[in-house]
Amino acid sequence: MSGYTTKKLLLFILVTLVALGLKAQNHDTQTEEKIDQTAFIMGHIRDSHTFHICDVDGHAVGVSLPVILISHGKLITFMSGDFHHDNTGSHVVEKDGQSFVLYFDGFNEKIYQASSTPNEDGTYLSRDEQGKVISYTPLDFSITKNVVTLIMVVLSMLAIFITMGSFYRKKENVEKAPRGIASMFEPLVVYVRDEIALPNIGEEYYKKYTPYLLTLFFFVLFTNLFGLIPFFPFGANISGNTSFSFALAFLTFVIVQFSGTKAYWKEIISMPGVPKPVMLILAPVEFLGLFTKPFALTIRLFAAIMGGHIIILSLLLLIFMFKMWAVVPASGVFIMFMYLIEILVAVIQAYIFTLLTALYIGMAKLEEHEEH
Repeated sequence: MSGYTTKKLLLFILVTLVALGLKAQNHDTQTEEKIDQTAFIMGHIRDSHTFHICDVDGHAVGVSLPVILISHGKLITFMSGDFHHDNTGSHVVEKDGQSFVLYFDGFNEKIYQASSTPNEDGTYLSRDEQGKVISYTPLDFSITKNVVTLIMVVLSMLAIFITMGSFYRKKENVEKAPRGIASMFEPLVVYVRDEIALPNIGEEYYKKYTPYLLTLFFFVLFTNLFGLIPFFPFGANISGNTSFSFALAFLTFVIVQFSGTKAYWKEIISMPGVPKPVMLILAPVEFLGLFTKPFALTIRLFAAIMGGHIIILSLLLLIFMFKMWAVVPASGVFIMFMYLIEILVAVIQAYIFTLLTALYIGMAKLEEHEEH
Protein backbone atom coordinates (compact mmCIF):
# COMPACT_ATOMS: atom_id res chain seq x y z
CA MET A 1 0.00 0.00 0.00
CA SER A 2 1.47 3.34 -1.05
CA GLY A 3 1.94 6.24 1.35
CA TYR A 4 -0.70 8.27 -0.47
CA THR A 5 -3.25 5.46 -0.17
CA THR A 6 -2.44 5.05 3.53
CA LYS A 7 -2.99 8.76 4.14
CA LYS A 8 -6.37 8.60 2.40
CA LEU A 9 -7.37 5.60 4.50
CA LEU A 10 -6.35 7.30 7.75
CA LEU A 11 -8.18 10.48 6.73
CA PHE A 12 -11.32 8.50 5.94
CA ILE A 13 -11.22 6.76 9.33
CA LEU A 14 -10.65 10.09 11.12
CA VAL A 15 -13.58 11.77 9.32
CA THR A 16 -15.79 8.77 10.13
CA LEU A 17 -14.85 8.95 13.81
CA VAL A 18 -15.52 12.71 13.92
CA ALA A 19 -18.95 12.12 12.37
CA LEU A 20 -19.66 9.46 14.98
CA GLY A 21 -18.62 11.84 17.72
CA LEU A 22 -20.91 14.61 16.44
CA LYS A 23 -23.74 12.11 16.06
CA ALA A 24 -23.25 10.92 19.63
CA GLN A 25 -23.21 14.51 20.92
CA ASN A 26 -26.42 15.37 19.01
CA HIS A 27 -27.97 12.17 20.27
CA ASP A 28 -27.27 13.32 23.81
CA THR A 29 -29.11 16.60 23.30
CA GLN A 30 -32.19 14.85 21.93
CA THR A 31 -32.59 11.91 24.29
CA GLU A 32 -31.13 10.45 27.45
CA GLU A 33 -31.48 6.89 26.21
CA LYS A 34 -28.38 4.85 26.96
CA ILE A 35 -26.68 2.58 24.44
CA ASP A 36 -26.75 -1.13 25.22
CA GLN A 37 -23.02 -1.78 24.97
CA THR A 38 -23.32 -5.57 24.90
CA ALA A 39 -25.98 -5.49 22.20
CA PHE A 40 -23.89 -3.04 20.16
CA ILE A 41 -20.76 -5.21 20.28
CA MET A 42 -22.51 -8.54 19.79
CA GLY A 43 -24.57 -7.07 16.97
CA HIS A 44 -21.39 -6.34 15.00
CA ILE A 45 -19.40 -9.52 15.67
CA ARG A 46 -22.14 -12.14 15.30
CA ASP A 47 -23.20 -13.72 12.04
CA SER A 48 -26.29 -12.23 10.44
CA HIS A 49 -28.78 -12.78 7.65
CA THR A 50 -28.31 -9.12 6.63
CA PHE A 51 -25.36 -6.82 5.99
CA HIS A 52 -26.37 -4.01 8.33
CA ILE A 53 -25.20 -0.56 7.23
CA CYS A 54 -26.92 2.01 9.44
CA ASP A 55 -30.16 3.03 11.12
CA VAL A 56 -32.31 5.79 9.62
CA ASP A 57 -35.19 7.14 11.74
CA GLY A 58 -35.19 3.98 13.82
CA HIS A 59 -35.25 1.66 10.79
CA ALA A 60 -32.33 -0.60 9.91
CA VAL A 61 -30.78 -0.14 6.47
CA GLY A 62 -28.77 -3.00 5.01
CA VAL A 63 -28.27 -5.52 2.24
CA SER A 64 -30.66 -8.47 2.31
CA LEU A 65 -29.28 -11.98 1.87
CA PRO A 66 -31.00 -15.21 0.73
CA VAL A 67 -32.73 -17.32 3.38
CA ILE A 68 -32.87 -21.02 2.51
CA LEU A 69 -34.88 -23.28 4.82
CA ILE A 70 -36.12 -26.86 4.81
CA SER A 71 -39.23 -26.95 6.97
CA HIS A 72 -41.27 -30.13 7.36
CA GLY A 73 -39.63 -31.57 4.24
CA LYS A 74 -40.37 -28.48 2.14
CA LEU A 75 -37.79 -26.15 0.59
CA ILE A 76 -38.56 -22.50 1.36
CA THR A 77 -36.56 -19.55 0.06
CA PHE A 78 -36.93 -15.80 0.48
CA MET A 79 -34.80 -12.74 1.16
CA SER A 80 -33.98 -11.69 4.70
CA GLY A 81 -35.54 -8.30 3.96
CA ASP A 82 -38.93 -10.05 4.00
CA PHE A 83 -38.69 -10.29 7.78
CA HIS A 84 -40.78 -7.40 9.04
CA HIS A 85 -41.39 -5.84 12.44
CA ASP A 86 -44.95 -6.22 13.60
CA ASN A 87 -46.58 -4.35 16.47
CA THR A 88 -45.04 -6.78 18.99
CA GLY A 89 -41.48 -6.09 17.83
CA SER A 90 -40.93 -9.58 16.38
CA HIS A 91 -39.23 -10.30 13.05
CA VAL A 92 -41.76 -12.52 11.24
CA VAL A 93 -42.40 -13.65 7.67
CA GLU A 94 -45.06 -15.79 6.03
CA LYS A 95 -44.01 -17.98 3.12
CA ASP A 96 -45.71 -20.94 1.40
CA GLY A 97 -48.30 -21.31 4.11
CA GLN A 98 -45.75 -21.29 6.96
CA SER A 99 -44.69 -18.53 9.32
CA PHE A 100 -41.15 -18.01 10.60
CA VAL A 101 -39.65 -15.72 13.20
CA LEU A 102 -36.08 -14.39 13.33
CA TYR A 103 -34.94 -14.52 16.94
CA PHE A 104 -31.79 -13.15 18.56
CA ASP A 105 -30.59 -15.44 21.36
CA GLY A 106 -27.94 -13.03 22.65
CA PHE A 107 -25.13 -13.89 20.27
CA ASN A 108 -26.60 -15.66 17.23
CA GLU A 109 -29.61 -15.23 15.00
CA LYS A 110 -31.90 -18.23 14.73
CA ILE A 111 -35.00 -18.88 12.67
CA TYR A 112 -37.90 -20.72 14.32
CA GLN A 113 -41.36 -21.78 13.27
CA ALA A 114 -43.65 -18.99 14.42
CA SER A 115 -46.69 -19.56 16.61
CA SER A 116 -50.09 -18.49 15.29
CA THR A 117 -50.50 -15.86 18.03
CA PRO A 118 -47.98 -13.90 20.12
CA ASN A 119 -47.18 -15.15 23.61
CA GLU A 120 -47.11 -13.18 26.85
CA ASP A 121 -43.58 -11.95 26.11
CA GLY A 122 -44.74 -10.49 22.79
CA THR A 123 -42.91 -13.04 20.63
CA TYR A 124 -44.20 -15.86 18.46
CA LEU A 125 -42.07 -18.49 20.20
CA SER A 126 -43.04 -21.43 22.40
CA ARG A 127 -41.13 -21.74 25.65
CA ASP A 128 -40.90 -24.29 28.44
CA GLU A 129 -41.24 -23.55 32.15
CA GLN A 130 -37.61 -22.46 32.36
CA GLY A 131 -38.07 -19.98 29.50
CA LYS A 132 -36.09 -22.02 26.96
CA VAL A 133 -37.30 -21.74 23.37
CA ILE A 134 -38.83 -25.04 22.24
CA SER A 135 -40.31 -23.92 18.92
CA TYR A 136 -39.67 -26.04 15.84
CA THR A 137 -36.35 -25.19 14.16
CA PRO A 138 -36.16 -25.68 10.37
CA LEU A 139 -32.91 -26.70 8.71
CA ASP A 140 -31.16 -23.44 7.89
CA PHE A 141 -28.91 -23.29 4.81
CA SER A 142 -29.10 -19.52 4.48
CA ILE A 143 -26.42 -17.39 2.83
CA THR A 144 -25.37 -15.28 5.82
CA LYS A 145 -22.82 -12.47 5.81
CA ASN A 146 -20.11 -14.88 6.99
CA VAL A 147 -20.88 -17.17 4.05
CA VAL A 148 -20.76 -14.23 1.63
CA THR A 149 -17.39 -13.18 3.03
CA LEU A 150 -16.09 -16.76 2.79
CA ILE A 151 -17.12 -16.81 -0.87
CA MET A 152 -15.21 -13.56 -1.36
CA VAL A 153 -12.17 -15.13 0.33
CA VAL A 154 -12.32 -18.21 -1.91
CA LEU A 155 -12.71 -16.11 -5.07
CA SER A 156 -9.79 -13.90 -4.03
CA MET A 157 -7.57 -16.91 -3.39
CA LEU A 158 -8.53 -18.49 -6.71
CA ALA A 159 -7.79 -15.27 -8.57
CA ILE A 160 -4.40 -14.87 -6.91
CA PHE A 161 -3.12 -18.43 -7.08
CA ILE A 162 -4.51 -19.25 -10.53
CA THR A 163 -2.65 -16.16 -11.75
CA MET A 164 0.50 -17.36 -10.01
CA GLY A 165 0.08 -20.86 -11.42
CA SER A 166 -0.31 -19.59 -14.97
CA PHE A 167 2.88 -17.53 -14.52
CA TYR A 168 4.95 -20.53 -13.42
CA ARG A 169 3.47 -22.92 -15.98
CA LYS A 170 5.19 -20.97 -18.72
CA LYS A 171 8.65 -22.52 -19.20
CA GLU A 172 10.30 -19.20 -19.94
CA ASN A 173 9.23 -17.91 -16.50
CA VAL A 174 10.65 -20.80 -14.46
CA GLU A 175 14.09 -19.26 -14.11
CA LYS A 176 12.88 -15.66 -13.94
CA ALA A 177 12.29 -13.65 -10.81
CA PRO A 178 8.58 -13.49 -9.97
CA ARG A 179 6.71 -10.36 -10.98
CA GLY A 180 3.52 -8.69 -9.84
CA ILE A 181 1.34 -10.64 -7.45
CA ALA A 182 3.65 -13.67 -7.63
CA SER A 183 6.48 -11.66 -6.10
CA MET A 184 4.26 -10.88 -3.10
CA PHE A 185 3.10 -14.40 -2.29
CA GLU A 186 6.02 -16.56 -3.40
CA PRO A 187 8.08 -15.82 -0.25
CA LEU A 188 5.15 -16.93 1.90
CA VAL A 189 4.71 -20.13 -0.12
CA VAL A 190 8.41 -20.92 0.16
CA TYR A 191 8.41 -20.14 3.88
CA VAL A 192 5.49 -22.47 4.63
CA ARG A 193 7.14 -25.24 2.60
CA ASP A 194 10.72 -24.89 3.88
CA GLU A 195 10.23 -23.59 7.44
CA ILE A 196 6.98 -25.24 8.51
CA ALA A 197 6.31 -28.38 6.48
CA LEU A 198 9.86 -29.68 5.93
CA PRO A 199 11.33 -29.44 9.47
CA ASN A 200 8.18 -30.61 11.27
CA ILE A 201 6.95 -33.42 9.00
CA GLY A 202 10.24 -34.64 7.60
CA GLU A 203 11.84 -34.81 4.17
CA GLU A 204 10.13 -38.08 3.27
CA TYR A 205 6.53 -36.90 3.77
CA TYR A 206 6.48 -33.09 3.68
CA LYS A 207 5.65 -32.80 -0.04
CA LYS A 208 2.48 -34.82 0.48
CA TYR A 209 1.11 -32.42 3.09
CA THR A 210 2.47 -29.11 1.80
CA PRO A 211 -0.60 -28.36 -0.40
CA TYR A 212 -2.91 -28.74 2.61
CA LEU A 213 -0.68 -26.60 4.82
CA LEU A 214 -0.48 -23.87 2.17
CA THR A 215 -4.25 -23.89 1.71
CA LEU A 216 -4.75 -23.79 5.47
CA PHE A 217 -2.30 -20.93 5.99
CA PHE A 218 -3.67 -18.66 3.27
CA PHE A 219 -7.29 -19.49 4.03
CA VAL A 220 -6.93 -18.53 7.69
CA LEU A 221 -4.85 -15.48 6.79
CA PHE A 222 -7.36 -14.19 4.23
CA THR A 223 -10.38 -14.75 6.48
CA ASN A 224 -8.62 -12.94 9.32
CA LEU A 225 -7.81 -9.97 7.09
CA PHE A 226 -11.22 -9.87 5.45
CA GLY A 227 -12.69 -9.52 8.94
CA LEU A 228 -10.76 -6.27 9.30
CA ILE A 229 -10.94 -4.70 5.84
CA PRO A 230 -13.22 -2.94 6.22
CA PHE A 231 -14.23 -3.68 9.78
CA PHE A 232 -17.18 -1.29 9.96
CA PRO A 233 -19.92 -1.78 8.86
CA PHE A 234 -19.35 -4.68 6.44
CA GLY A 235 -16.77 -6.59 8.46
CA ALA A 236 -17.57 -10.24 9.10
CA ASN A 237 -16.21 -11.95 12.19
CA ILE A 238 -15.46 -15.25 10.45
CA SER A 239 -12.38 -16.48 12.32
CA GLY A 240 -13.94 -15.34 15.60
CA ASN A 241 -16.66 -17.94 15.09
CA THR A 242 -16.26 -21.38 16.66
CA SER A 243 -18.04 -23.04 13.73
CA PHE A 244 -15.30 -21.85 11.37
CA SER A 245 -12.32 -22.62 13.61
CA PHE A 246 -13.79 -26.00 14.64
CA ALA A 247 -14.29 -27.03 11.00
CA LEU A 248 -10.62 -26.35 10.23
CA ALA A 249 -9.49 -28.07 13.43
CA PHE A 250 -11.68 -31.08 12.58
CA LEU A 251 -10.05 -31.38 9.15
CA THR A 252 -6.63 -31.35 10.82
CA PHE A 253 -7.82 -33.97 13.32
CA VAL A 254 -9.00 -36.31 10.55
CA ILE A 255 -5.80 -35.90 8.51
CA VAL A 256 -3.61 -36.53 11.57
CA GLN A 257 -5.48 -39.70 12.56
CA PHE A 258 -5.41 -41.15 9.05
CA SER A 259 -1.73 -40.28 8.80
CA GLY A 260 -0.85 -42.11 12.02
CA THR A 261 1.43 -45.12 11.71
CA LYS A 262 1.20 -48.35 13.66
CA ALA A 263 3.92 -47.12 15.98
CA TYR A 264 1.93 -43.91 16.56
CA TRP A 265 -1.15 -45.83 17.67
CA LYS A 266 0.98 -48.25 19.66
CA GLU A 267 2.39 -45.35 21.65
CA ILE A 268 -1.16 -44.30 22.54
CA ILE A 269 -2.64 -47.70 23.34
CA SER A 270 0.36 -49.54 24.79
CA MET A 271 3.47 -47.45 25.34
CA PRO A 272 6.61 -49.65 25.15
CA GLY A 273 8.53 -50.05 28.38
CA VAL A 274 5.70 -48.81 30.61
CA PRO A 275 4.24 -51.25 33.19
CA LYS A 276 0.72 -52.38 32.39
CA PRO A 277 -0.80 -51.01 35.63
CA VAL A 278 0.58 -47.57 34.74
CA MET A 279 -0.76 -47.91 31.19
CA LEU A 280 -4.27 -48.25 32.64
CA ILE A 281 -3.88 -44.59 33.61
CA LEU A 282 -1.75 -43.34 30.71
CA ALA A 283 -3.78 -44.90 27.89
CA PRO A 284 -6.98 -42.91 28.63
CA VAL A 285 -4.90 -39.75 29.04
CA GLU A 286 -3.13 -40.32 25.71
CA PHE A 287 -6.44 -41.09 24.01
CA LEU A 288 -7.98 -37.93 25.45
CA GLY A 289 -5.00 -36.01 24.07
CA LEU A 290 -6.16 -36.85 20.55
CA PHE A 291 -9.18 -34.58 21.10
CA THR A 292 -7.55 -31.84 23.14
CA LYS A 293 -5.31 -30.90 20.20
CA PRO A 294 -8.15 -29.88 17.83
CA PHE A 295 -9.92 -28.25 20.78
CA ALA A 296 -6.83 -26.11 21.42
CA LEU A 297 -6.68 -25.15 17.72
CA THR A 298 -10.34 -24.15 17.80
CA ILE A 299 -10.18 -22.00 20.92
CA ARG A 300 -6.83 -20.39 20.11
CA LEU A 301 -7.97 -18.96 16.76
CA PHE A 302 -11.47 -18.10 17.96
CA ALA A 303 -10.35 -16.29 21.13
CA ALA A 304 -7.56 -14.29 19.49
CA ILE A 305 -9.70 -12.89 16.67
CA MET A 306 -12.84 -12.41 18.75
CA GLY A 307 -10.91 -10.59 21.47
CA GLY A 308 -9.39 -8.14 19.02
CA HIS A 309 -12.76 -7.29 17.48
CA ILE A 310 -14.32 -6.72 20.89
CA ILE A 311 -11.49 -4.37 21.91
CA ILE A 312 -11.81 -2.28 18.73
CA LEU A 313 -15.58 -1.98 19.16
CA SER A 314 -15.18 -1.13 22.85
CA LEU A 315 -12.82 1.71 21.95
CA LEU A 316 -15.33 2.91 19.38
CA LEU A 317 -18.03 2.90 22.06
CA LEU A 318 -16.04 5.43 24.08
CA ILE A 319 -17.28 8.09 21.65
CA PHE A 320 -20.90 7.25 22.44
CA MET A 321 -20.31 6.78 26.15
CA PHE A 322 -18.75 10.23 26.63
CA LYS A 323 -20.87 11.75 23.80
CA MET A 324 -18.22 14.36 23.04
CA TRP A 325 -16.45 14.95 19.75
CA ALA A 326 -13.32 15.84 21.75
CA VAL A 327 -12.96 12.14 22.65
CA VAL A 328 -12.61 11.25 18.96
CA PRO A 329 -8.84 11.90 18.58
CA ALA A 330 -7.88 9.80 21.61
CA SER A 331 -10.29 7.03 20.67
CA GLY A 332 -9.10 7.16 17.06
CA VAL A 333 -5.44 6.79 18.06
CA PHE A 334 -6.17 3.73 20.19
CA ILE A 335 -8.37 2.22 17.47
CA MET A 336 -5.66 2.64 14.84
CA PHE A 337 -3.08 1.12 17.20
CA MET A 338 -5.33 -1.88 17.89
CA TYR A 339 -6.09 -2.14 14.19
CA LEU A 340 -2.39 -2.53 13.41
CA ILE A 341 -2.05 -5.04 16.23
CA GLU A 342 -4.97 -7.02 14.80
CA ILE A 343 -3.31 -7.18 11.39
CA LEU A 344 -0.23 -8.62 13.09
CA VAL A 345 -2.40 -11.07 15.06
CA ALA A 346 -4.12 -12.16 11.83
CA VAL A 347 -0.76 -13.20 10.38
CA ILE A 348 0.50 -14.79 13.61
CA GLN A 349 -2.66 -16.87 14.09
CA ALA A 350 -2.47 -18.18 10.52
CA TYR A 351 1.16 -19.13 11.18
CA ILE A 352 0.43 -20.80 14.53
CA PHE A 353 -2.54 -22.78 13.18
CA THR A 354 -0.43 -24.07 10.28
CA LEU A 355 2.61 -24.75 12.46
CA LEU A 356 0.64 -26.78 15.03
CA THR A 357 -1.03 -28.74 12.23
CA ALA A 358 2.39 -29.59 10.79
CA LEU A 359 3.61 -30.61 14.27
CA TYR A 360 0.66 -32.92 14.82
CA ILE A 361 1.15 -34.54 11.42
CA GLY A 362 4.86 -34.88 12.10
CA MET A 363 4.18 -36.55 15.45
CA ALA A 364 1.97 -39.08 13.70
CA LYS A 365 4.81 -39.89 11.25
CA LEU A 366 7.82 -39.47 13.51
CA GLU A 367 7.18 -42.57 15.60
CA GLU A 368 7.65 -44.83 12.60
CA HIS A 369 11.05 -43.30 11.88
CA GLU A 370 12.16 -43.75 15.48
CA GLU A 371 11.12 -47.40 15.46
CA HIS A 372 13.24 -48.07 12.35
